[in-house]
Amino acid sequence: MWGNAFLLSVLYLLAGIVVESVRRRYHAPFFERLSMALDSLPARALELVHAMGPLREAYFSGRITDLGVRAVFGVVTVAVIFLLALVVGAIMAVLRFALLRATRGGGSPPPPGNG
Repeated sequence: MWGNAFLLSVLYLLAGIVVESVRRRYHAPFFERLSMALDSLPARALELVHAMGPLREAYFSGRITDLGVRAVFGVVTVAVIFLLALVVGAIMAVLRFALLRATRGGGSPPPPGNG
């Protein structure tokens, strides 16, 4: 579970780096939209915890740079991916426990053996 979350985080951040690099170099509308799509996950997570407003204010007032915003977005993205992996892993563990319990006959002890 942790390995998958780490791999997804690395892939998401690498995709973000590549898209942002290409967007800054070529200024194509496709890469602008792709960059905004990648930024929507951390932006919505920050909105959910009411942290996007202060970040936006700090950016427009010059207290944080583009790189700083990218770093915040990267950390938030990694945190969201790890949180999702933890939630999905917990749900799967509960389902596995329920399935194992159901196949054992509802938690009753196994019948005695032949010997």
